[in-house]
Amino acid sequence: MKFLRIAADELIGMFIDDGSLALWSVVLIAIVTAAVLWLGFPGLWGGVLLVLGCVASLAASVMRAVRR
Repeated sequence: MKFLRIAADELIGMFIDDGSLALWSVVLIAIVTAAVLWLGFPGLWGGVLLVLGCVASLAASVMRAVRR
């Protein structure tokens, strides 16, 4: 049974290495989707927001990793 737990942890770890980065990515997608659909932002601006948000969250993740 312990083997299955270790295998599951490794499988999840392949896709989610940094939990906070994954969480921020999901939140960013939700915010940009809401901005485009409900606030009427043009699709191009939604793309720009998404790219800038991804770059910012990735930079924050790298800075946290450097501090460790």
